[in-house]
Amino acid sequence: MESTLNQTSNTMLKAAWDALKAEQPHLRIRDAAKALEVSELELLATGMGPNIIRLKADWSEILLSCKELGKVMALTRNDGCVLEHKGNFQKISVHGTAPRQMATVIGPIEQRVFFQNWAHGFAVIQETPRGSMKSLQFFDGEGVAVLKIYLQEKSNLDAFSRLIQQFEHSDQSAEIELTTYDKPEYAQEIDMQAFTAEWEQMKDTHDFFGMLRKYKVHRLDAIKWIDDKWAREVDRLSARRILEVAAAEKMAIMVFVGNRGNIQIHQGKVRTIRQMGNWLNVMDPDFNMHLNEDCIHSAWVVHKHTEDGLVSSLELFDSDREMIAQFFGLRKPGLPQNERWKSLIDDL
Repeated sequence: MESTLNQTSNTMLKAAWDALKAEQPHLRIRDAAKALEVSELELLATGMGPNIIRLKADWSEILLSCKELGKVMALTRNDGCVLEHKGNFQKISVHGTAPRQMATVIGPIEQRVFFQNWAHGFAVIQETPRGSMKSLQFFDGEGVAVLKIYLQEKSNLDAFSRLIQQFEHSDQSAEIELTTYDKPEYAQEIDMQAFTAEWEQMKDTHDFFGMLRKYKVHRLDAIKWIDDKWAREVDRLSARRILEVAAAEKMAIMVFVGNRGNIQIHQGKVRTIRQMGNWLNVMDPDFNMHLNEDCIHSAWVVHKHTEDGLVSSLELFDSDREMIAQFFGLRKPGLPQNERWKSLIDDL
């Protein structure tokens, strides 16, 4: 199902947003979009012009060009959690061919990118009280942001200008075509004996995705239905304990947060943990995490068998059964997981 934002609806939406900003000047664009019952992309498009520039759909080439930007801030989020990393796009590997092309980003910024769900991209220049804020923003077919890249004080502004010049789209109209994604159909029951046998024989955590596809089972159903030996529900606010202990004991962890088009990964220690109302935050110099605990409907400890032994995680889900975030102990292939991490997970 497709819908189009035309010039008339664009003008009406811009007026509604201006009125909302007058009432709530500090309201973020994502929250404004929810209040106005439109997508974030539709709001952004109301400002199309010299400072909001549509980019060609050369997604892998644009991402590869981001290496030239120098130190930036990469932001990936879903409804429940935001990850922000400052650093360089150091190593980018593109795999496969369109439309199912993917990319792996390794370095200070680590991501797993799924270009088949990238539909719209823009270069955005926003004037703020703190100066000019420059960014690249990418959206899926429904107009939901999948990745934002913000330039920092020492970013390469010339590279940003060159990127715009190279990838500027010939169509700079405010018209936006949105597509509604079909909801996947999942099995209501599966052969649990066979599924459990495959779970116990996994060689790598990535084998799990193949199992879900093979049995057409929803991830949350899989961990609900498997034996308690492999997955069990814990307190929905268990991430507090994970982060507090990791910070206090200087334990390196991994945090995965994603959406349709991108998964961003934190690997390393966390230091400054702050609870601000319903938000659980990591506030470190080059890494921020913002977890909205109101969105957490359930939390699960999950163990997967690998050639290196058990790998254990804390997985958070929202009320729509969507994954919010995953937490692991930091480990490298070929090495067993940290025993202290395993005991922390077992104590939840």
